[in-house]
Amino acid sequence: MRKILGVLFVAAVVLSFTAVSFAEYKGTVTFDVNLKDAEKAEKAELWLPYPVSDANQTVTDVDIKAEGAKVGVETDPKAGAVYLHATWLKPAGTPKLTMSFHIDSHYAKKPAAALKETKDAFPPEVRKYLEATPSLPIDKGFCAEASMEFLKEASVLAKAQGIYRWVLEHTFRDESVKEGCGLGLPIRTISEKSGGGKCADISSVFVALARASGIPTRDVYGLRVDPAKSGEITGNYHCWTEFYLPGTGWVMADPADVRKKMLNEKIEKVDDAKKWADFFWAGDDLLRIALNRDTRETVLSEATAKTPLTYFMYPYAEIDGKVVDWFSPKTFEFKVTLNLD
Repeated sequence: MRKILGVLFVAAVVLSFTAVSFAEYKGTVTFDVNLKDAEKAEKAELWLPYPVSDANQTVTDVDIKAEGAKVGVETDPKAGAVYLHATWLKPAGTPKLTMSFHIDSHYAKKPAAALKETKDAFPPEVRKYLEATPSLPIDKGFCAEASMEFLKEASVLAKAQGIYRWVLEHTFRDESVKEGCGLGLPIRTISEKSGGGKCADISSVFVALARASGIPTRDVYGLRVDPAKSGEITGNYHCWTEFYLPGTGWVMADPADVRKKMLNEKIEKVDDAKKWADFFWAGDDLLRIALNRDTRETVLSEATAKTPLTYFMYPYAEIDGKVVDWFSPKTFEFKVTLNLD
């Protein structure tokens, strides 16, 4: 890991919100998938994240069209991924699938006064978000080597604020990354890429550091539409994070979007990006659609490739047992569209 010289000044993020910022977006999301190279295959399979309702969104009216396919909704019991699984045997034509659903998305900003911390123990159901995975090591040396001052903080909230600040100071948006939202490997991002990456990379650094600091934290994989408008949103795949604050519950933090704003607006210093650091801390009122949460090391049912996925957000397919490159539109075409009510 690269050496970080000097003593880090980790300032708590100052929040100035006095009321809940709330926006509600409703509309229909449609996924269209086309397996171009499978027309003469013996077997073609597709796995697609399947959205579900939660505290921030209501999913209804799911409709699936996949001519000639056997289709079902399945779950990876270990990773928790929920997905649509479609299988074509000797397809008569090009295998195509359309999945649409109605979304009522209502993410809200939590004002500073709402971030109440208690001394309660973490509930059993959130303790799994303290664990390491093969792609998400949480060796405390990852923190210690960087002389991270937030480790000295006593409260969960102060540590989380310090981690957020540290990630903003030691990562950057790297547009040269070609793998969609990135690989989501925190050690690689910090050690090999000097902090450079896209949203999955930057979010994974926050999650790894938070877990190493004893804070249950998880990645969220989905779509973020800003500004919210109807049209194609295939390019709006996004990863963000949530940490658990006793007394409050899950709190959103999105350091990757801060770094993206800094790049787009040519802001070099984190202190000069305070408005964005504030905006993307503890939620926001953007249109967000969660497709999966913390689905690291997902093993898809009946997949020939048994290597767990680092994270599961994009459509995944195999043709006659061979993995189709989901970043190659020449062989694997998919489109996501949004029509707001």
